Amino acid sequence: MSDAPRGDAASEQDLHRAKPSPQARFSPIWIVPIVAILIGAWLVYDNYRSRGPQVTLVMANAEGIEAGSTLIKTRNVQVGRVERVNLSEDLSTAVITARMSPDTEAMLVEDSRFWVVKPRVGREGISGLGTVLSGAFIQLEPGGSDITAREFRVSDQPPIAPAGAAGLRINLISQLGNSLRVGDPVTYQGYTVGRVEDATFNAQTRRMQHRIFIEAPYDTLVTDSTRFWSASGIDLRLDSEGFRVNVESFEALLGGGVTFGVPEDLPLGGPVEPDVTFNLYPDEDSARQGTFNRYLEYVLLVDDSVRGLSRGAPVEFRGVRIGTVAAVPWNFNAPQPEGRAGFSIPVLIRIEPQRLGIENQDVDLAEWRERFDRLFGVGLRASLKSGNLLTGALFVDLNFNSDLAGQHVAETFAEQTVFPTVSGGFALIEAQVTDLLAKLNDLEIEPLLAGLDRNLAASEAMLSEVRDLSSSLQGLLDDPGIREVPANLNATLAELRDTLQGLSPGSAAYQELTGAVERLERLMRDIQPVARTLSDNPRALLFDSLETEDPMPRAPRRD
Repeated sequence: MSDAPRGDAASEQDLHRAKPSPQARFSPIWIVPIVAILIGAWLVYDNYRSRGPQVTLVMANAEGIEAGSTLIKTRNVQVGRVERVNLSEDLSTAVITARMSPDTEAMLVEDSRFWVVKPRVGREGISGLGTVLSGAFIQLEPGGSDITAREFRVSDQPPIAPAGAAGLRINLISQLGNSLRVGDPVTYQGYTVGRVEDATFNAQTRRMQHRIFIEAPYDTLVTDSTRFWSASGIDLRLDSEGFRVNVESFEALLGGGVTFGVPEDLPLGGPVEPDVTFNLYPDEDSARQGTFNRYLEYVLLVDDSVRGLSRGAPVEFRGVRIGTVAAVPWNFNAPQPEGRAGFSIPVLIRIEPQRLGIENQDVDLAEWRERFDRLFGVGLRASLKSGNLLTGALFVDLNFNSDLAGQHVAETFAEQTVFPTVSGGFALIEAQVTDLLAKLNDLEIEPLLAGLDRNLAASEAMLSEVRDLSSSLQGLLDDPGIREVPANLNATLAELRDTLQGLSPGSAAYQELTGAVERLERLMRDIQPVARTLSDNPRALLFDSLETEDPMPRAPRRD
């Protein structure tokens, strides 16, 4: 009996051993996959938590950009990496997907700027050499806006100035299609003070729109009286005002640029607000011309040739410029005023009182028009004169002609007042030459020519006689005896020289001659008493004594 229960107990124990306990069901081997799962989940969570924002970059061309390797940097510090490079749906641009660092949230605002850094060679020099080995990267310049953005446009060129740089940004409009490009310098009196940031063409207005940045502290140089004009490097002109050369900076010489200043005729002006718009003029003269915005327009009806007169030529009064030629010709098809015999060339001019130092608010155009009407009556006339003999350029000269005082008749041409004109310059010279030729045509030339023929015949006869005389003289000179004359003359002169040398004070002949002269003098002294005696009593030559009586003649005695 005792064995039976013992067997039951043993079987129960065996049964308990055969049924595993709950602790025995969990095997330690499951710890490894569970830990791996937990680590993976943590890594996923940590990676998700550490991932920065994703941005989309749009650029015209993805040259040098590679998915997974191209970096995004700020101040040479990596802040992101390019993940994908795709084309846009319309295939017009490249779309780049980049993952930024978690701490870049504050940088991704609407005025942040991206551009590609790669090797460049331009007028400003060589840049981006560090990317030759490392490859191109995208540069990020954080903006200052509070509005978050996730899509940006990448520029192919670096910005001219940082977003927060101190200075002034203004707009220029012009009709110069190829005058400025991005990066061109902005100069003031030859010194670079800014750059061109943008240049676009507006098809609706058909004008170029430029945006320039002027650095501080040079932004104070821009006032409401400032004028901007294109700097072409070398401005060479030969016109009616002479020969002029204007040279800008070396950089402007290579690629052009823009310069500005305040014309001398205008006040300095006050400061301007950002994004103000100015006109861009082709040159400095055009910029100065743009300041004279109050003027009187007149029409010159020129009877002479207008060759050499061009738009922009000066209008001067006794050497002082007071206006400008606006158009040559102007409204050519308009009918001529009645009473004119010939067809005149219409030329539109502008009288600009501001050139005389008058402020804009002080110009009374009605008063100036009345003043010119009075001057027309006292002989004020316009004429074309030569300003440069080399180029033949003309200008309009205003002056008084007392002979035409009181002869002005008011005229209009195409609803514009006609400024009275007179012929001048080469036209006046041409008229004088024409009168001279007319007078020469009236002269009786035939008698003059007949007398000239007689004079020519007499001159020919005289020339013939001169030729004969020259032949005779040549024959005489060719005679051998004549040729010996110089030698004989030289011999005679030598003999004469020898003879004169023999009569010198130290020679014997001279001494003999001197002795003979002395003896002759003594003889003359001895003869003088006899001569005086004979002069007083000629008988003394026959009788010894003058006191004896005259002898008596007697016959001889014969023994």
